[in-house]
Amino acid sequence: MRVRALEMSVGVFLLIGIAALVVLALRVSGLTVNTQENTYTLYAAFDNVAGLTTRGRVTIAGVTVGKVTQIEFDKETFTGRVTLAVNKEVDNLPTDTTASILTAGLLGEKYVSLSVGGEEEVLKDQDEIYDTQSSLVLEELIGKFLMNSVSSEQ
Repeated sequence: MRVRALEMSVGVFLLIGIAALVVLALRVSGLTVNTQENTYTLYAAFDNVAGLTTRGRVTIAGVTVGKVTQIEFDKETFTGRVTLAVNKEVDNLPTDTTASILTAGLLGEKYVSLSVGGEEEVLKDQDEIYDTQSSLVLEELIGKFLMNSVSSEQ
């Protein structure tokens, strides 16, 4: 009887541990069970979206306020069109808000940072952010630096 109680407690402890690992894995991966009911959609077109992925963060002043839901190529403008799901609590973004693709750390993940403008009109669901700053590509910067140093030596 005592051995059975010990085996049951070990089994329960093991199940709790597995459940905790599953919850932790979901949290770290960014997967949520939330539906899109608490968000509204904004669009932004970037010349270069290198390194940005779906489920990437959308931040304002360093605070996460949404996520990237889709990245696609716009055949008409030859740009990357990014779809952003922004929390409905942030419903007062001015129409002159700027979207920039930034990097967390030197080689970290890419995310979209929103800088608030000063207009009185606010962005609504399905609106577009027109003022954008594309991702900096490290290889391009190194290439420009090397080409500059080679041309200055001659």
